[in-house]
Amino acid sequence: MEVILLLIYSFFVWLIFFKFKWLPWNFVSQVVVVSLPIFAMTALILVLNVVAPSSSDVRAINYVVQVVPRVTGRVIEVPVEANRPVRKGEVLFRIDPVPYQQQLAALEAKLPELSAKVDSADAYQRELGEQLRGARATREALAVRLQLAERRQRQTGELASSGAGSRFDHEQAQTEAASLRLDLVSTTAQMAQVQQKLSAQTRDGELSEVAQAQAGMVQLQAQIVEARWQLEQTVVRAPADGSVINLQLREGSYAASLPLTPVMTFVEREQWILAMFSQNELGNVAPGNEAEIALKVYPNRIIKCRVDSVVWASGTGQLPISGMIPQTGTSPLPPGRIAVRLRPDGRDRDVFIAMGAQGQGAIYTEHGKLIHIVRRVILRVGSKLDWLVLKLH
Repeated sequence: MEVILLLIYSFFVWLIFFKFKWLPWNFVSQVVVVSLPIFAMTALILVLNVVAPSSSDVRAINYVVQVVPRVTGRVIEVPVEANRPVRKGEVLFRIDPVPYQQQLAALEAKLPELSAKVDSADAYQRELGEQLRGARATREALAVRLQLAERRQRQTGELASSGAGSRFDHEQAQTEAASLRLDLVSTTAQMAQVQQKLSAQTRDGELSEVAQAQAGMVQLQAQIVEARWQLEQTVVRAPADGSVINLQLREGSYAASLPLTPVMTFVEREQWILAMFSQNELGNVAPGNEAEIALKVYPNRIIKCRVDSVVWASGTGQLPISGMIPQTGTSPLPPGRIAVRLRPDGRDRDVFIAMGAQGQGAIYTEHGKLIHIVRRVILRVGSKLDWLVLKLH
């Protein structure tokens, strides 16, 4: 664009000073003619860098997922191909599920046994409760009978001492009272034994045997849930729309659940278009501003965008927190750059952009719209130069 403006300016200089000779071509006019475009172009570029900043570092960045299986086993199927589009949820590969099916079946086979233990423990607790209630009722009945027997013992003793009663009746009453005392002591001991068994309870009022059986049941159910989850993990699916690269799996290979050894790399379709700017260029940039980019993968093509956001952070602002004093004077820090995220807009909303594509771009702010045309022309001329492949082999 600068060359075009200089050519236009030179044409008017030729018309004024040489063709029609409206002004004399002397030392003063020569200084003015040479100085004017220099100052004008400098002022134009400086203003343009503020109202329509440009970047020579525009790049496309995709999310990358290192695919690592959650379970270990032999691979039995790999239905995907490298560098082919894959939809979210499609199967990437399958691991032999037989060992995990057997483990799940073995755990599920233990369910009836543990369920029977829980039922038996509940029945035992109910039985102890019934025994305690029966012992209490028997003790109360024996206490009443003992009171009557002791009263009869006193009455027969008084009659026997006065000669009005039989000595045998008195002895029989004594024997009955003694027998009831023994039965009462035995019933009391039996009730204490039952109470001691019932005293081993949890905070919820359950016997330890019941709590242990229920804990075993809960543990088994958790193991079954984990076994089912492991069985589901034998089928690994695509986390999003994208494609698989660095595919290392083949049928019969062994896939291990090791984070440092991914079996393939998945590149998601969602991507970020980032344009890097100097920190003093972004004073007028705001979300929603119009932007244009020209990538080398698409020579002579302008992709319309909108400013999504400004990433107000830079790596030079991160200072490691450690026990060592940072050495700031040994080497200069690189100039801080601020990234601006752009989103393709309009008819270019769904354009395919290869991951790692680079190029140049510009943002058109709400200021100085009259001179935005200069930046647009400069960007389009640069995109045409992308046709040139500058190598001699």
